[in-house]
Amino acid sequence: MTTLTSVCPSTGEVLRTFEAHSDATVERILARAWKCAGYWREQAIGLRAALVRRVATELRRQRDPLARLVVREMGKPIAQARAEIEKCAWVCDYYAEQGPKFLAPESISTEANRSYIRFDPLGVILAIMPWNFPFWQVFRFAAGAVVAGNTVVLKHAANVSMCALEIQALWRRAGAQAGLFQVLLLENERVGRLIGDPRVAAVTLTGSERAGQAVAALAGQYVKKCVLELGGADAFIVLADADLERAATKAAEARTINSGQSCIAAKRILVEKAVAREFLSAFVRAMAALEVGDPFDEHTRVGPLARADLVSTLQRQVEESLRLGAKLELGGKPLDRPGFFYPPTILTRVRPGMPAFDEEVFGPVAPVTVVRDAEHAVQLANASRYGLGAAIWTRNRKGAEALAARLDVGVVHINDVVHSDPRLPFGGVKRSGYGRELGTYGIKEFTNIKSVVLR
Repeated sequence: MTTLTSVCPSTGEVLRTFEAHSDATVERILARAWKCAGYWREQAIGLRAALVRRVATELRRQRDPLARLVVREMGKPIAQARAEIEKCAWVCDYYAEQGPKFLAPESISTEANRSYIRFDPLGVILAIMPWNFPFWQVFRFAAGAVVAGNTVVLKHAANVSMCALEIQALWRRAGAQAGLFQVLLLENERVGRLIGDPRVAAVTLTGSERAGQAVAALAGQYVKKCVLELGGADAFIVLADADLERAATKAAEARTINSGQSCIAAKRILVEKAVAREFLSAFVRAMAALEVGDPFDEHTRVGPLARADLVSTLQRQVEESLRLGAKLELGGKPLDRPGFFYPPTILTRVRPGMPAFDEEVFGPVAPVTVVRDAEHAVQLANASRYGLGAAIWTRNRKGAEALAARLDVGVVHINDVVHSDPRLPFGGVKRSGYGRELGTYGIKEFTNIKSVVLR
């Protein structure tokens, strides 16, 4: 039987191994989810919302031990891990409060006596989730899906199985039925059969572009609803009239959040030529000041990467970009210590055709490109196969909003780092995926939007 292994990124030691679920166990889990879906859809939405609110309470009650688990299994600095758990509670509270209003029938005026739209659950939703935000990525989808009346089967990343099982236990402690939220411990190769199972109504995936292509192909083959939140190469645009010190400080934060392992991290820093030297000087200072080390230390801002292969990929991207003409300003080599550590790194003279520009850089490496003006910045920002998010830094609010309309991305933040918010829809375009999570649009993704007409 295949095993799934959890490894401590700070030391490289094996924490636990798990046997992958057998076919018989998978069948039992799907059968429970299917049976529970029939029950759960009939429950009043107020009851469904009350469960999700209890989950929020449980998250806050267990915040510190849950955060420590995240640190042990994927290496996130402890302060950020606590913030992740708090954000999960926030999205649960948000949908518990707003979900009934979002899903209320909408009356439409027609020539009929009455016509309206109702939002009915789809059934069992298969969630395929990544390791980098092992709690948030799950709750970002699940809170709304459960309030909407669906049940969830979670196939989490193999290296965060401990987090996955704790999330399952948390729902049970909050009072969820056994079939409402369940975890499958599976290898990626066995996911295809799940997507094809007639009891699975829809699929959501947060992950790599390659994983998204595979899941989308299977969902299309079986004609099933699919939401994809994939990679990103977010542009961080600094214009000549920006507050440069603040932009540089926030660029360092945006590039290194979660040790750079975030789909919406600032992955391409585009700086207007007139202020490039001044910005770079401040940016180097900000990145060099970030403390790298033990993720359990409250002062640590950059912890280890989650796996050894991520360090190797990052080093390949840096070395190949340097070979093609980029210049190293800071960092540039893995740290010589136990665990999977890579220091804050800055590359300048980065241009299209280099891995640091074209690929998703998943670690604390910041590629900097000088642009002629705002028009050039928009051209380069859109010169990517990804389209998840972007940030614009300028004192010209009206001009920034005009630029935002031209960026081919799903979310734009002006004078702030890109981040998700339960109140706003989140998702991308192009190869960053399709569909939305969060907000009123996110909760409706996994509903049957049904028209009812009475004559």
